[in-house]
Amino acid sequence: MSVEIVKLLVQFGVAGLMGVLWIWERFMSRSLIKQLSESHDYIFRQQEKFGVLIDIVKQNTETIEKFNQTQNRLKESLDNINIAFTINKNREG
Repeated sequence: MSVEIVKLLVQFGVAGLMGVLWIWERFMSRSLIKQLSESHDYIFRQQEKFGVLIDIVKQNTETIEKFNQTQNRLKESLDNINIAFTINKNREG
């Protein structure tokens, strides 16, 4: 708000002062609404990023679980081969 507008409105006394205060309040409200809107947009963008991050963590967890299952099956197979080898060795021995 320019100084000239304030001087012009204040010359009208209390009514002018009330006008200045009303204009100032509207200006501040508009500024606050803009800040709130920007904050909302920022939070929404962060929420989207966290959603992507959570999806990646889920995919990685599933991959690790599958790898763990594969490792367990491989261990069981090797244990079975070892048992079979030991049995055959004892029969021959």
